[in-house]
Amino acid sequence: MSKQHHSYSTLTLSYNEALATVTLNRPEKRNAISYELIDDLLRALEEVEQSPAQVLILTGTGKAFCAGMDLEDLRAVASLTPEENHNDSLRTTRLLRTLFVTLYKFPKVTIAAVNGPAIAGGCGLATLCDFTIAATEAKFGYTEVRIGFVPAIVSTFLLRQVGEKQARDLLLTGRIISADEAFRLGLATEVVAADNLMDRVHELADTLLKNCPSSLHATKRLLRTFSGEELDRELVAAVEENVRIRTTADFHEGVSAFLEKRKPRWTGR
Repeated sequence: MSKQHHSYSTLTLSYNEALATVTLNRPEKRNAISYELIDDLLRALEEVEQSPAQVLILTGTGKAFCAGMDLEDLRAVASLTPEENHNDSLRTTRLLRTLFVTLYKFPKVTIAAVNGPAIAGGCGLATLCDFTIAATEAKFGYTEVRIGFVPAIVSTFLLRQVGEKQARDLLLTGRIISADEAFRLGLATEVVAADNLMDRVHELADTLLKNCPSSLHATKRLLRTFSGEELDRELVAAVEENVRIRTTADFHEGVSAFLEKRKPRWTGR
């Protein structure tokens, strides 16, 4: 029995017995992360946590899974005063930290069905789920350094997932990788043809739903305790670094160049 909830403007949330599905629904924006989307996602996660659902699927509508930060929000950033920028940076970074930590520590089992590009913050959403099933055409990448940002919040999670050498490569080059390379690095659990993506995800969900719910909860709780205090400490440093970069001339040049579709002129200041 599937039922649909309509109280979200940037995503849809539906239930099918013990399975909940959150679908990012801004196809015209490639499901980019806006303040509204973060708010909707946090509310949807809270709703699913309190529901009888045992497994959560996270996916996107259209050609992209999630293409990172919303350009409109980025445009707004470009016109802020230094003080406004500092406050906006704190707000954005704390919101993203809350979102990523909520997803990473979510008590129920999560599966990302990565239907297309998952870039920057979108890559974080795709890879912080317990399982990341990617369509062949999916792409992954932490592109922040290419436009003057710091991939701060995601870096601490990425280190845990792929190890230091691979994390340094992805974070410092900002390169976009294929689904196959993401699988090789351990960021994707499995790669399947796009036509089979949701079938495979539902098959995995069925397997998980046959397991003891109390055991799944207890296992996830145990995994959360392993990274507890250390993760919190690292995230504080990540927030500080994110706020600091926003005060630099290069940050403003990177955002302007990106919005104007031109090559940035870096000064190192």
